[in-house]
Amino acid sequence: MDPNAPRKAPDPKDIERLARVQRRVMSVLLVTTVLHLSAGLVIAADHVAADRTDARVGLSVIASAFMIGGIAATLIINHRSWKSPWLLLGLVPSIVGIWWTVL
Repeated sequence: MDPNAPRKAPDPKDIERLARVQRRVMSVLLVTTVLHLSAGLVIAADHVAADRTDARVGLSVIASAFMIGGIAATLIINHRSWKSPWLLLGLVPSIVGIWWTVL
């Protein structure tokens, strides 16, 4: 470190690029984690006793609630409005879970 030659100030464009990459990485981690959580809840619903249809449906609905929350959080992280048609994708675990475990 040379006190007579200080480091250059970071370029604002570089800081923005770094922030964009950080947001994308966080979004991927969030969606992956919530997707695994939702899939785990649907699998757990399959292992509930066959006469407990209410528990099976309940776990599938909880899986969708987590998925919708994860998608909304991803939209917010990326500075987009959380009111988006992408939230409908969060209903997939519920539909698949009910189809797989109840029907």
